[in-house]
Amino acid sequence: MKQICLLLIATLTLSKLVFAQTRLPEIPIDQYTAEQKQAVQEFEAARKKAPWGPFAMLMHSPQLMNNARAMGDYLRYNSAFNSLLSEFAILITAREWTQDYEWYVHYPIAIKAGLRPAIAEALKEGRRPEDMSEDESIVYDFTIELQRYKRVSDVTFAKTEKRFGKKGAIDLAGIAGYYTFLAMEMNMAKYQIPAGAERLPRFHE
Repeated sequence: MKQICLLLIATLTLSKLVFAQTRLPEIPIDQYTAEQKQAVQEFEAARKKAPWGPFAMLMHSPQLMNNARAMGDYLRYNSAFNSLLSEFAILITAREWTQDYEWYVHYPIAIKAGLRPAIAEALKEGRRPEDMSEDESIVYDFTIELQRYKRVSDVTFAKTEKRFGKKGAIDLAGIAGYYTFLAMEMNMAKYQIPAGAERLPRFHE
């Protein structure tokens, strides 16, 4: 019996260690290829700092990394949506993909942009938030439908187009798609949040 208990403890410990390992660790700077060095220069010219977070992980495919960075430059900073609504869509995407790092980074940004903590908490718990503004409701419905059903209903599209225009509909789908891409890459790589940071509740594991 004692041996069985010890075996179970060892198995659980090993599983935790395996979980905690990122599959695609950051590449040491002194091991960069010429292509990776060029990619870093382009990233630093655009973002004024070295690749970090998922971009450091994506350095394993440097051209993809910089193309992703360029798309993010537009979707995060120059889209048809203000920071509050953009960050709201990002949090919805992070929650739907149970992407801990995406949530860890963007939750404080969303709150600073004006998203009410109660709305974020509802998202975190997998509930539709109450007392959303009209704009927040439109963004929620549009993004949730894309994430869960892979399409947007005529009613939701009409509301989105009326409020934000055709450009807004395209940009909102772009934000959802871009942060889905990052979520998929990080989930695939088991990208880790800092020690002590809170993970999102697991609903389907």
